[in-house]
Amino acid sequence: MAGCADIGDPISSFPMAGFFKSLLQRFTKPNIDWDELEASLIAGDLGPKLALQIVSDLQAQQRQLHGADIVKVARDHVRKILPSQNPALTPLVDGRPKVLLIVGVNGVGKTTSTAKLAHLLHRQGHGVVLAAADTFRAAAVEQLEVWSQRLGVPLVKGPPNSDPAAVCFEGYERAVKSGAAFLLCDTAGRLHTKHNLMEELRKVNRVLGRKDPSSPHEVMLVVDATTGSNALQQAREFHKAVPLTGLIVTKLDGSGKGGVLVPIQQELGVPTRFIGLGERVEDFQAFDPARFVDELL
Repeated sequence: MAGCADIGDPISSFPMAGFFKSLLQRFTKPNIDWDELEASLIAGDLGPKLALQIVSDLQAQQRQLHGADIVKVARDHVRKILPSQNPALTPLVDGRPKVLLIVGVNGVGKTTSTAKLAHLLHRQGHGVVLAAADTFRAAAVEQLEVWSQRLGVPLVKGPPNSDPAAVCFEGYERAVKSGAAFLLCDTAGRLHTKHNLMEELRKVNRVLGRKDPSSPHEVMLVVDATTGSNALQQAREFHKAVPLTGLIVTKLDGSGKGGVLVPIQQELGVPTRFIGLGERVEDFQAFDPARFVDELL
């Protein structure tokens, strides 16, 4: 897609396509059970608000409807909500490192996604520095260290239980010194309900701002497509703490339908920027909104 970062090799269709095909199969009769349809749309992770809008739109047509009508209206609504394009992740024009803060709850694939994004940027010819700001979990630092060695990307880390903000600060200085275009800060997984951990994230945000008032330039929330509507609540809370600029949606190769990215965009205005579709480092690409909508069928 024009204006989008390199999306790599073609990968299998979005699992959400199966959800819309199931609507075609389920609603074959013209007498639609509206409650069942609304429940089906919510089960597809589109959220109550969008589900009600789709049902209301269909009811207003006042004619016999079939599964194809339902899918068309649903696709039209999704198309209107999602941006027409996904802006490319590009370096700053004045040579300063662009700082990306990678955030999310535990277990969503945050560290792996950080490494995969580093690989994507490195493959495009950009200099990248990784900051292991998950200082409370030794395994996360070790995991990122393995990735940095594999990718040939420098890593900044601190001693166990050190201040994550200090690691990011040092990472910024390393990125400036080496002339790297990007600094990726892998923060600790934190429950969005834990006030003290969210305050710590705000501190990282403030400290980075001392090196560059516009930093961090991107705050990417990693969400697991299989968690469904809970991802929306995560996005709400993280967005309050550190305004989000985008999502990284993982596990779209599994049972996750990916529908939750639509209500997150609708309610918070936070677009999906990257998606994970497998375990390999190559199974990570820039999100293509047009392809996502086209492949709902």
